[in-house]
Amino acid sequence: MSALGRVARSGVGRRRVQTVVIVLATMMAVTASVMCAALLAASAGPFDKAFRQQHGAHLSVRYDAEKATAARLAASADATGVTAAAGPFPTVSATARLGGQDLQPMSLVGRAGHGGPVDDVTLTEGRWAARAGEIVLSDNEDGPALRMGTELGFPQLPGKPTLTVVGMARSVSRTADAWVMPSLLSEPDGYQMLYRFKAAATARQVAADRAAVTASVPKGTVDGARSWLATKKEADRQSALFVPFLAAFGVLGLVMAVLIVGNVVAGAVGAGTRRIGVLKALGFTPSQVVRAYVGQALIPAAAGTAIGVVGGNLLAVPVLTETATAYGSTSSTVPLWIDVTVAAGMLGLVAVTAWAGALRAGRLRAVDAIAVGRPARPGRGLRAARLAGRLPLPRPVGLGLARPFARPARAAATAAAVTFGAVAVTFAVGLASSLTEVQAARNHDTSDVTVHAVKQTDEAGGPPRHVREGVAADPTDVADPAAVTRAIDARSGTRRYFGVATTEVALAGATGSVEVSAFTGDPSWSGYRMISGRWFKGPGEAVVPTPLLAATGTRVGDRVTLHDHGRTVAVRIVGEVFSTENQGRTLLTDAATLKSAEPKLRATEYRIAVRPGTDAKAYARDLSTALQATGATAAAGQSGDRSSVIFILDALTSILTLMLVAVAGLSVLNSVVLDTRERVRDLGIHRALGMTPRQTITMVIASVVGVGLLGGAVGVPVGLALHDAVMPAMGHSAGLTMPASVLDVYDTPELVLLGFGGLLIAVAGALLPAGWAARTRTATALRTE
Repeated sequence: MSALGRVARSGVGRRRVQTVVIVLATMMAVTASVMCAALLAASAGPFDKAFRQQHGAHLSVRYDAEKATAARLAASADATGVTAAAGPFPTVSATARLGGQDLQPMSLVGRAGHGGPVDDVTLTEGRWAARAGEIVLSDNEDGPALRMGTELGFPQLPGKPTLTVVGMARSVSRTADAWVMPSLLSEPDGYQMLYRFKAAATARQVAADRAAVTASVPKGTVDGARSWLATKKEADRQSALFVPFLAAFGVLGLVMAVLIVGNVVAGAVGAGTRRIGVLKALGFTPSQVVRAYVGQALIPAAAGTAIGVVGGNLLAVPVLTETATAYGSTSSTVPLWIDVTVAAGMLGLVAVTAWAGALRAGRLRAVDAIAVGRPARPGRGLRAARLAGRLPLPRPVGLGLARPFARPARAAATAAAVTFGAVAVTFAVGLASSLTEVQAARNHDTSDVTVHAVKQTDEAGGPPRHVREGVAADPTDVADPAAVTRAIDARSGTRRYFGVATTEVALAGATGSVEVSAFTGDPSWSGYRMISGRWFKGPGEAVVPTPLLAATGTRVGDRVTLHDHGRTVAVRIVGEVFSTENQGRTLLTDAATLKSAEPKLRATEYRIAVRPGTDAKAYARDLSTALQATGATAAAGQSGDRSSVIFILDALTSILTLMLVAVAGLSVLNSVVLDTRERVRDLGIHRALGMTPRQTITMVIASVVGVGLLGGAVGVPVGLALHDAVMPAMGHSAGLTMPASVLDVYDTPELVLLGFGGLLIAVAGALLPAGWAARTRTATALRTE
């Protein structure tokens, strides 16, 4: 090993605290950066690649077959901005039947082939339909999960045909749930046109393109439209949710790493001034001295980077696994180029920062360095010391409060580290509270008792058909609503209740089924969080989540058409609600809205709020006894579950915040260690003049009080602003708009307590060196030069 290498290695071994600080700082920054970069690549790469290969549709529009002919719609391909078009394809919404059981509604599109200039559908299994008795199913996640060769009946189509599944295909544009020969759809209820445009990179451009296309057809013809941006957002939602969150921690980690590395190197140069002089006297050039100190930073940084790369890969796996299946990919690992790029970038950043801090070492003259030694320049901070001496405070406290002014640059760097620690804590507390609110809004259940009206036994005491065969329950498997409501009304503890039935319908303009929650009674107290508009007041009105609005290109106030069991139902959207059920593809309305299409639809659950003072468990037991004859059961408590995504976010928040706080505390410890070692002779004098060990500890801790209070005062507002920026961004990435209850989670007492978080970090970091200073013997301290 060269002499330069031995100097760098000995510096790392001698400064253990600084080494640990750099390792943790770089590990934190690299871990968050690897995860963020990996999720960005996972969320963007698969969809973009598939969209290019399949010539995906920038806009798919469904037109009403009764208001325009196919020839008139085909002319819309010549609209301004259109570069390619496909269609018109006949389309219907129909419910398939398998073994006498109705499946979810399907959007059927008639296409003679899977290729074309727009939406070149990829076959993943089997072949394309070649005759009227064949069907190709979508292989997308929201398509029906059926096997090749399955025979499906369609009693709502002309001739009530039975179709055989001959292929599985994937459309990146999500244009259909299934494809059949056009001749089979002789009486379509709509036509589908697919367009590609010259400019469609933003929502504004797509809106302009849509206006140009729809202007070329009769007014009122458009029955629904879907933008490729909405499709991309749905595909990216799972992994993209994490990106703003990880980006915030990544930026915090990178900035803190730069501050800490610069502070550590500058402190090492300041504390080793005499050593620098000795090295130069022995023949080391200024360049070699600078490289030695850069090496002392790069060695622990390399270790921290290696650990951070491994940690980032391990923590990213749970999210990448979900993304890998979206397009049939089997890879759930971080690409190698991300690991290499992040590691190289981190080490390069450390090298530049360390080089800037070590330049002073290269400029020092050997004679001056040996003569000056380690202590701070005499006289620095005297004015602050005199001012502190006039304050009505114990002398050790005054001496400690004045100490940061002797090393203002070091104190500023320490304050910055404490500030980032306070930012992380404030952000983490707010994020945890917001995620708790998201969980509550997701479960949207404020009821005390839940009645499960689906029967679990038949008249013979055995399992009913829906349990034996794993199929959906039909009306005969659901308890009589009249009997259930009579039993609920008869209970004296009943305060209010409502019933909810679920069914699936097809929504014009959207592929896949849409789940409908049909309510009986008044569910406005149920805990749903409204984002805009109002709750529905009667039949024909509905509220929907943000993802469904985005998927259909509709807004509050628009009318949509539901296709349910061969009937069409017009519904007006009156409100936007926060809901993640069925990936946001849910419509909430009054049960009477679907009465014409499903007259036998029954509530499968009843949510009950009991009167104050009523024992919910006793109420549920009594109600279950009364409902025994109906087959329904009652249970106390809410029926929500915990989201795995929220669990992962909570876990990552705790891990990354603890790492940031630990780095901030160690940065304080490093600064106090350097300061204490520089002042060891002064400590000996104070001890000789009668300062007790307890007073010594007080003085050292007081030296970081101002830094801690300043860091907390600055960090809390910054953390608050970071939370207010990240939470809406996370919701936007997931295709959701966050309700006010999720964003407004801080209260004044909590903010005051968080303000003292910076002080707590600073004091915790100073405790160890304060104890070391208190244990130093007076004679040993006085002998130190």
